[in-house]
Amino acid sequence: MKFRFSRKQLCIPYAAFLIFFVIAPLLVVLYYAFTNGEGRFTLENFVNFFTSQNTIGTLCYSMAVAVTVTAACLVIAYPVAYILAKSHMKKKTILLMLFLVPMWINFTLRIAALKEVLTVIEGNLSYHPFLNTVIGMTYDFLPFMILPLYTTLTKMDNSLLEAAQDLGAGHGNAFWRVTVPLSVPGIISGITMVFLPAMTNYVILDMLYNSTYIMGSLIGSYFNAYDWHGGSMISIVLLIIIFIITLATNGFGEEDTNRGAIL
Repeated sequence: MKFRFSRKQLCIPYAAFLIFFVIAPLLVVLYYAFTNGEGRFTLENFVNFFTSQNTIGTLCYSMAVAVTVTAACLVIAYPVAYILAKSHMKKKTILLMLFLVPMWINFTLRIAALKEVLTVIEGNLSYHPFLNTVIGMTYDFLPFMILPLYTTLTKMDNSLLEAAQDLGAGHGNAFWRVTVPLSVPGIISGITMVFLPAMTNYVILDMLYNSTYIMGSLIGSYFNAYDWHGGSMISIVLLIIIFIITLATNGFGEEDTNRGAIL
């Protein structure tokens, strides 16, 4: 009996990886989230989360950090990506690489170096914990906002801007009515890549002397206390929030892209 090779068989390694390293761990988390210490089904873990002021306060603080960091990254990254994409410099790729080179350095080394700079400027980092956290996360996640924006802007059809200007639109009006709507997919992609990690990256808070909990540190505290049920429950809540945000931003991005093309 001869063995016949099929392209479908190439999916076997990926399917095995998906089952053992994605689906199976998720099922374990779901099991602990909906059970108590005796292994019985319960919704008490979720009730405790939404009725506790500490967990709700942590969620709100995490959202505030994530929104601020995302807005800061967008405000800085959009002009940079726009200038690089629209400029006629021969070495603009090198300039783009300057924003990506820090990503090649170890994460903890970059934040440690930033901590030293902030210490020289501020003296005591504990005086401005929220500001330092925003600065640290913006510094770390900025390339993830620049790259999708740069890719989207470089692929944009410049004839649409020329057509808008031929119809009497000024440079500013053409930018807001054509360029911005067409760059929405890059904006949405950048927001997704920055907002979601900013809610859980508690390492930056620890290194910059911010003792306030965010969602990531809260999950870690539960597991460190061997409360797998509470930690799994918070992980599921965070997963649902991420899913809703991703679903909403994808739909919003498709709608604005079509509208921008029409304009």
